Amino acid sequence: MKPIERPVYLNLLRIHLPLPGWVSILYRLSGALLFAVLPLGVWALSVSLADEAGFRRVADGVAHPLGRLFLLFLIWAFAHHLFAGLRHLALDVDWGVDLPRARQSSLAVLLAAGLVTLLAAWGLFA
Repeated sequence: MKPIERPVYLNLLRIHLPLPGWVSILYRLSGALLFAVLPLGVWALSVSLADEAGFRRVADGVAHPLGRLFLLFLIWAFAHHLFAGLRHLALDVDWGVDLPRARQSSLAVLLAAGLVTLLAAWGLFA
């Protein structure tokens, strides 16, 4: 029997992942991001509640354009994680398990998270 040649490396750019796969990967990435940023949020809350100068420092940081962009990214991560988590819960009870429904629910998650992010961007940058 002839051995099968295996690639030396895995080229992630050549892999065609279906939409439900992308939603699942983004769900895990957004959860990891939210978990990693949690200490920063606790620190910002403690600084802002310490005194008026601390509140002003945190408010000025969030008012900076890069701070707003970071906040917008966190809003997207939260919205995507929320909607994809609801989708995963629905899949756990066998709602939308067939392929057409899974694709529809994946698209709905991406559109809903995008809509929430656009509304937040409008509120942050307008």
